[in-house]
Amino acid sequence: MMLTGMHVAIIGGDARQLEVIRKLVELDAKLSLVGFDQLAHHFTGAVKLPIDEVDFADLDAIILPVHGTTLDGNVNSVFSQEPIPFTEEMVQKTMKRCTIYSGISNSYLDDLVRKTGRKHVQLFERDDVAIYNSIPTAEGTIMMVIQHTDFTIHGSHVAVLGLGRVGMTVARTFAALGAKVKVGARRSEHLARITEMGLVPFHLNDLEKEVRDIDICINTIPHLIVTASVIAKMPAHTLIIDLASKPGGTDFRYAEKRGVKAILAPGLPGVVAPKTAGQIIANVLAQLLYQDLQKREENK
Repeated sequence: MMLTGMHVAIIGGDARQLEVIRKLVELDAKLSLVGFDQLAHHFTGAVKLPIDEVDFADLDAIILPVHGTTLDGNVNSVFSQEPIPFTEEMVQKTMKRCTIYSGISNSYLDDLVRKTGRKHVQLFERDDVAIYNSIPTAEGTIMMVIQHTDFTIHGSHVAVLGLGRVGMTVARTFAALGAKVKVGARRSEHLARITEMGLVPFHLNDLEKEVRDIDICINTIPHLIVTASVIAKMPAHTLIIDLASKPGGTDFRYAEKRGVKAILAPGLPGVVAPKTAGQIIANVLAQLLYQDLQKREENK
C-alpha cells in the first residue's frame, strides 16, 4: 500500500503529527511540512517550508492538526513560533480532488470547506479512530483518578455516564480494576449491553438518585448532564472527571462552589500517549489516502 506520487501538506500540530509524517514518508508520499521549523529531526522525502511557499496547485491532500484551525483562521503548531494562516484563497488554488483532513472542525473551517467545495474528513467522527482512542483515554482517566483521590479504585463506587465508544471502554477498564461500576444511559439497547457486561445499568432520568453513594463520576456525554442539582446530591468527596469535549457536561461553577473536585479532561490520548495517539491517526490516514490514490488512478 504505497502512496508514491501523492503530494501531501502537513500543516502544524503536535507530537502526534510526527507519527503521521513517519508513516507517510515510509509509504513514499511527497510531503510539504509547514510549521515544523523548530523540529530538529529531518525526514527524507519531506521538505520544511513556510505556508506561502507551498505549491497548493499540486496538493492531493492537506492534513491539519487534530483541532483543525483556530476560530480566526490560524493553525497552531508546537514546533513553530510563527502564526500559520490557513485561508480560503490557499484552498481555492488546490485541485478539486484535494481532501482536507483534521480531527475535529469548527465554524471557521466548516465555512472554508463550504466556500471552496473541497472534501473535508473529520477523523474523530470515525468509529475506528474513536474506539482506538478510547484506550489511551481510559488509561489517562485512571491516572487522573489516582492523582486526585486518597483511596483505591478497587472497591470504589464509580458511575460512568454514557455508553458510547469512550464510555464502554472506561466502564470495562474500571470494572477490571475492581471498582463497583454502574453505567447511566438512555437507550434500551445500551441498558441491555451494560447488563450483559456484568455492570449495573441505570436510566439517566434517575441520575440524581444514583449519585448519592458514589466516589467517582466519569462523564462522557457532551451536553450539560452533571447539573447543580445532580452535584448537590453527591457525597462531598466525589471526584468528577469530565471526558466530554469542551465545555464538557458538568456545572463546574457549582461544583467549585460546593467544594466538589471536578476536572475537565478532553483530549487525553494526545496528553498521556501522543505516540500511540499519533499512530492511530497515521494508520487511518494512510488507508484513506491510499483510497484517494486508487480513485485518482481509476479516473485517469
